[in-house]
Amino acid sequence: MTRFDFLIVGSGAAGAAAAWRLTAKGYKVACIERGDWVDPSEYPTTSVDWEIKKKTLTPVISERQNIYDYPVNDKESPIALCNFNAVGGSTILYSGHFPRFQPRDFQINTMDGISEDWPIKYQSLKKYFEINEYQMSVSGLTGDPYYPDIHDLLPPIPLGKVGVTLAKAFNSKGWHWWPSYAAISTRNTRARSACINLGPCNTGCPQGAKSSTDITYVQRAISQGLVLITKAAVFEIIVEHNRAVGVRYHDEHANIHEISARHVILAASAIGTPRILLNSRENEYPHGLGNSSGLLGCNLMLHPLGYVEGLFKQEYDVDIGPQGCMLFSLENYRSENSDFKLGYMMQALRGSAPVDTALTLLRRRQLRFGTQLYNDFYSYFRKQLSMTIVCEDLPEKHNCITLNHEEKDRFGIPGITLRYRLNKNTKLSLSHGLKAAKSLMKEAGAITSFAYGPVRNAGWHVMGTAKMGKNPKNSVVNPIGKLHDLDGLYIVDSSVFVTGSCVNPANTIQSVALYLTDRIERHARYET
Repeated sequence: MTRFDFLIVGSGAAGAAAAWRLTAKGYKVACIERGDWVDPSEYPTTSVDWEIKKKTLTPVISERQNIYDYPVNDKESPIALCNFNAVGGSTILYSGHFPRFQPRDFQINTMDGISEDWPIKYQSLKKYFEINEYQMSVSGLTGDPYYPDIHDLLPPIPLGKVGVTLAKAFNSKGWHWWPSYAAISTRNTRARSACINLGPCNTGCPQGAKSSTDITYVQRAISQGLVLITKAAVFEIIVEHNRAVGVRYHDEHANIHEISARHVILAASAIGTPRILLNSRENEYPHGLGNSSGLLGCNLMLHPLGYVEGLFKQEYDVDIGPQGCMLFSLENYRSENSDFKLGYMMQALRGSAPVDTALTLLRRRQLRFGTQLYNDFYSYFRKQLSMTIVCEDLPEKHNCITLNHEEKDRFGIPGITLRYRLNKNTKLSLSHGLKAAKSLMKEAGAITSFAYGPVRNAGWHVMGTAKMGKNPKNSVVNPIGKLHDLDGLYIVDSSVFVTGSCVNPANTIQSVALYLTDRIERHARYET
């Protein structure tokens, strides 16, 4: 049996970056992916009926439940969990919005008196942000006062008429805004075509302009010798003499296989990683591997999302360009409001497609059949401007992932149950953001606006279920991502996040993964 130097579980944002980094250093590396390759020619937007076909690629796990998924019970949460099991993971369906966490985010206790500081500082990650932004072909505009050290970007995604309208409203209020940082190629680069402004990036990018990891890190790692095993559902870590030595997985036919390695790296997401560890129970680890602190699966953070929509008299080009990448604002990143701590990001979205627009109007009883149908539809379509409020979430022990022994996957392995509730601080932050965004829409000229939150199908940003720290009693992994409780086993995905900022975490997930991979590689080298 082949024994690898490193075995990585998961090929999404973190796992793919780790695989590329280790194969570049000449190691024998295998990556095991629960899902399969997705053919870009089969993405929904390659067909005229794409709005119907996109339902098969919904990011909400409890709704999608394809053969590569495991059961997710999120009924006890106002927010549904989102991810995607495939080569490339959730980057297949993400919007590509790609800011960094701020230096202050890593020292939240020191600077804001809340929660805990990370055992990593921003300056240690800066090099890895730069590496990641090059590898992911990030577009944007230099000069943002919140990100003065971001340089060497591709040209920003055009704002369009809708973006200019919102930007003017921000300027009128004296609020910060900036063109989005996006993992989207705005010109032909590195054998990839430029964005053609098709729009619905969240259904997969057939153009290949959006930097999902299947066409970036994974392809480059394979060219460097990576062995990629797909349709392989890892369910257990193999432990010998208090050391991880491999994994067990089911293939697509339910056959069980073992694969061994000197070092095992988990990157199966902040829900998939604790699921594997909690399921790996032995006499010495009755509560799962790495759970001596009792914190495995706990301190979950989800970025509660608010939604504000302004309706305008005139039409805008809301259907042209990447839906989730236009402009954003960190005006209230750290609010001075005395009612709540921390803050939120405001992120502009482009408008809904025709079928979604019609269904939304129907739900709101604003679409009448008969002679008024077209008038009702066109009084709304291409006339709505949208803004989301992305709230920073605090890590709390009761917000957690646990095994669900009542609902199992097709191999008989327990699914997961999500237990999550918003705290008072987040509710106040969300309320403040919704009011601010409605005020902005009015400034932009909206004749009316609509707001609500938290949005249920918005649990994209899953973080914190295997917290990093120096103290084994208060964390799951140490500052290089190694489990405190045993050797040879590491985590590099967003499970290790101590806090979650208020911006999309993909860039930080990958940069932390690259940083940890270098530390793990160094530790492994000295260990032998």
